[in-house]
Amino acid sequence: MLYGRSAEVSALDEVIARARHGCGGAVVLRGEAGVGKTALLDGVAARGEAMRVLRTGGVESESDLAFAALHQLLRPVAGLLDALPGLQRDAVRAALGHAAGGAGDRFLLGAGVLSLLAEAAGPEGLICVVDDFQWVDRASADALLFAARRLGTERIAMFLAVRGDAPVKGVPSTVGVRGLPEDAAAELLESRHGLPAAPVRRELITLTGGNPLALNEIAARLTPAQLAGREALPDPLPGGARLFGDRVTGLSAPARLVALLAAVETDVEVVLRAAERLGVGAGAAAFAELEESGLVEVSGTGMRFRHPLMRSAVHEAAAAAEIRRVHAVLADLTAGDRRAWHLAEAALGQAEPVALALVEVAGRARDRGGYGAAATALTRAAGLTPEPRARAVRLKDAAVAAWLAGRPGQAESLLAEAREGVGGDSSLAMEIAQLRGRFELNSGNAAEAVRILRAGDSLDMLADAVEAASFVGDTAAVIELGRRAAAHPDGFLRDAVAGIGLTLNGDAAGPGLLRRALARAGELEDATAYLWAAAAASALGESDVSTEMAERAGRVARVSGMTGQLPVVLEFVATADRLAGRLARSRAVSEEGLALAREAGYENTVAAHLANLAVLAALRGEEEPCERQAREALAIALPHRVGLHAGVAAYAAAMLDLCLGRYASAHDRFRAIAVAGPGTGHPTVAWRTVPDRVEAAVGAGDEAGARAALSAYERSTEHAATSESRALLARCRGLAESAEEAFDEALRLHTNPFEAARTALLLGERLRRAQRPGQARAHLRMAWEIFEQAGARPWARRAQEELRAAGENAGAPPPGVLDALTPQELRIAGLVADGLSSKEIAAQLFLSPRTVEYHLYKIYPKLGIGSRTDLARLVVLRKAPVAADDML
Repeated sequence: MLYGRSAEVSALDEVIARARHGCGGAVVLRGEAGVGKTALLDGVAARGEAMRVLRTGGVESESDLAFAALHQLLRPVAGLLDALPGLQRDAVRAALGHAAGGAGDRFLLGAGVLSLLAEAAGPEGLICVVDDFQWVDRASADALLFAARRLGTERIAMFLAVRGDAPVKGVPSTVGVRGLPEDAAAELLESRHGLPAAPVRRELITLTGGNPLALNEIAARLTPAQLAGREALPDPLPGGARLFGDRVTGLSAPARLVALLAAVETDVEVVLRAAERLGVGAGAAAFAELEESGLVEVSGTGMRFRHPLMRSAVHEAAAAAEIRRVHAVLADLTAGDRRAWHLAEAALGQAEPVALALVEVAGRARDRGGYGAAATALTRAAGLTPEPRARAVRLKDAAVAAWLAGRPGQAESLLAEAREGVGGDSSLAMEIAQLRGRFELNSGNAAEAVRILRAGDSLDMLADAVEAASFVGDTAAVIELGRRAAAHPDGFLRDAVAGIGLTLNGDAAGPGLLRRALARAGELEDATAYLWAAAAASALGESDVSTEMAERAGRVARVSGMTGQLPVVLEFVATADRLAGRLARSRAVSEEGLALAREAGYENTVAAHLANLAVLAALRGEEEPCERQAREALAIALPHRVGLHAGVAAYAAAMLDLCLGRYASAHDRFRAIAVAGPGTGHPTVAWRTVPDRVEAAVGAGDEAGARAALSAYERSTEHAATSESRALLARCRGLAESAEEAFDEALRLHTNPFEAARTALLLGERLRRAQRPGQARAHLRMAWEIFEQAGARPWARRAQEELRAAGENAGAPPPGVLDALTPQELRIAGLVADGLSSKEIAAQLFLSPRTVEYHLYKIYPKLGIGSRTDLARLVVLRKAPVAADDML
């Protein structure tokens, strides 16, 4: 029976009720040891009615065993694995030890766990209970938290009980479990120990803070005279390790030894065999004594202490030498990861064979996506390694694993420690320096990353240095590094890196190298290479080709298990979608990328997605989200010297002014973007925004400024050869030179419907004001419809007002057939049109197949259709390019 927990029970029951109706969620139960979290979890499991219950718990002795808790949780539903998308299924099977290998991608594994839980939920729902989360192994914790943050459309209620202030990243919903109120604590004491005297009862409740475990255990140790108040209470009261210390010391020597074995090993058979080796003649009797003491509970072949404090009391009562001896015996009786960790705990001083065993543990964890567990094993292995260089290598590998586990602070600390052991090994020093540079680029100071990386001479390190300098916006560094890269043998990466530097320096050989690199685009296989192709196209001034290469990078990254890099790739995919006018899709990608970047600890990527979301909010005319997201992006980008993201955030503010017709303010902002230096702005942002800058200058009445911007744009796009790049240049000429024929040329050249609509709006406005409303209406109508479909409300209103002024009083254009869909639904619809199954869509978007089906269930009635075929047809029609005649 639960005493005094009506508020907590009500809060947890609400979570269960919502989950039954497909609105799942996760809740953290937080409180001190003994306060009653486990009792609340037991009640939750019992009140689920027809809902399935899966349960696991952290065990301190198993906290270094990768996926131990996950294995316990998912074992009852492992038979449902075949229902998962292939890559997710393989990742979960590998994590559970059912198959070798796996993609080694923790995002993919987390999505697989989510999908398996969704399958287990079925129509009745699922309650997932995790006790002592603070001791759940890192690999399991990462996978469970990934799933916990994505339960919104699932019939799953997840409850995570955690002691004290242990962090539970990304699960904001918390139920605080505190000591019992006085009346409930008194009721507990009366039910278990009779009715203590009122002063004794009040003192016990005050001294224990109403902690149920402490109340019960302490009261059980008081004499009748003490409970009645005839004798003073002991001072101090038994608490902490002393709370169960007398139970431990009261055991016979054989039973204490068995208790110590049980404190470090959970398998009953192994414990009994170890006891026999340690000279416990009557192991079964000792085990029975231990069980009768109430310290441990046995279930099948496993055992656990009735409360973690009991295990602590056993451990604290043993001498260090005795603990090492117990681990040594257990190492002889176990295998694999368990054996390695027992060997580590038995070691006294450094021991290379033990270190090697832990390196193997790390390899197995890494292959299954357990990077946190791998980092722990490698760190311990380094501590056991006698040879300095080998120790440095293991610390370096531990840093990489910690980084991929989303723990950048730990990664940087480990890498700093590795540097100290490099000695005279220049190759290892450069490898560590390259990692330092990459870490800085993702989460630290990008300018510092340039300083670190430019010290290397390998092509890979020079490429990383160019990437870092490009993020800073340091053109001089890109030129210098590109010149050094040119000394390397020909190849795609060399041509791209060298070509970018030479082109920026005005060298005639640069564009040729970039064209040669792009000619190899069909041979590329990994996402990183496609991003370099995107950079090459951008250096040529061909933003449309750059967009295409970024899209390819995103497609490859989603299906290749590109460990740790997907949030970064999605920066470029989201930008590509925005530049192509796919605003809803860009928003969905950035929201996904933002969540993944926060989980991975990639601060600079967080800034990138926030900045892109700010631009999208500007295009929708939403001032508060635009200003807030731009401000949050700048708060990261400016101190980190990431000029690219700072520039995009500044662009968001400028575009908001432009969209809302505040031309003077927009003009000032665009001029600031054009002159911003490294770390605060970026040349690519400056040249890509020139068409907007020209429009703002003309709107503000600064014709000279518009012509100056046009001249700069002509220089920056002189090597561009695509239709869209020439269309934007023509529009700039039309604005700066008031040349109607230039607008006509732009409309003939445009391949981007959104940019075509902007050109049509500008031309339609000029035609109407030139008293040619009949010619203006077709342009204005086309612009209005495209802006409405894209959700660019300020421009849509502007086009509508111009259209009415031109004499057309028709009502609103028919809504776009897909306009009713959310960004996530629109993405799913697009993948359906590409022919992907629900499982394949789930694999790409890190969702469960049931979540995909849930979204389709909502999509069909919104669109008035009933099949995937109908949906695919509608999406294809929406994607159809705007015909040239429609742009006239």
